[in-house]
Amino acid sequence: DMVELLKIGSEITEFPKELFYRNRFEDTRQRENQVATQIQSWFRACKVRAYLSHLHKKAIIIQKIWRGFTARARVRQMVKAAYFIMKMNFYEEMAVRIQRRWRGFFQRKYIHNFYARKSYLEGVAIKNILVRRKLDKLNEVQKRERDCRAMVKEQEGKVYQAQRLHHLMSTKQCPGVFNSPFRQAPHEMELLLRQVKYQVPTRLAPRGRVRPQGTPSPTNSRTCCSREPGEVWEQQVQCPDLMLSLQTSYTYLEEAQNQLQQQETVRVRTETHTVCTHNDTPTHKIMLQKSYHIH
Repeated sequence: DMVELLKIGSEITEFPKELFYRNRFEDTRQRENQVATQIQSWFRACKVRAYLSHLHKKAIIIQKIWRGFTARARVRQMVKAAYFIMKMNFYEEMAVRIQRRWRGFFQRKYIHNFYARKSYLEGVAIKNILVRRKLDKLNEVQKRERDCRAMVKEQEGKVYQAQRLHHLMSTKQCPGVFNSPFRQAPHEMELLLRQVKYQVPTRLAPRGRVRPQGTPSPTNSRTCCSREPGEVWEQQVQCPDLMLSLQTSYTYLEEAQNQLQQQETVRVRTETHTVCTHNDTPTHKIMLQKSYHIH
């Protein structure tokens, strides 16, 4: 019993304290509630913030991986396009080289044959040399003919002058103007006056006997000290080519030129025929035919 009384006494002594604490707890419950709510909200906010930070970091990682993947794919596509363009440029350049080589080969072999052109130019050079020689010879002949004609014309002028000045010829009693006693030999005109006969003027000559001036008068009688003018001309003008040209027709020069051209054409045809036998390319034949048409 005593124990129970002690228990009851202790409970009675502890009851006010418990009541005090219980009332105090009731008074502080609302505050503790608010504090607990604040703690929970703060904790939950920390958790949410940590979760959001975690999500943000993971989103950044995902975005980084995705952006790297897309960039690598884009770069890979760009590399493929650049490689394709480079390959096409290389193929085009190689195709241009092949076409250039082939076109050059085709042109040189079938259109512009180098060896045919070379042989053609050599033939043209040889022909030019031969034609130049012929022309030089023809020029020399023409020059000699011109010189001989000039000499003949000069001689005819002298004869005509001598015929007009026949009255100045020397006689045994009186020396003439051209036969000066102070000369060692007679003048050329004096000798010509002795050789040329006096010609009757044209207006005084009978009809049917008019002769052109400058030609010697025909005579059959020969004296001991005079000769015919024809013999004098043959003695002074020693020009066989001129004599030949004078004996031929008036168109002798043109006929000679035409004959030389014909001979040259025949010679060139024979030479080109021999060249064609060595080089039977169609291009060479066409070039030779063109050269024939040109000449």
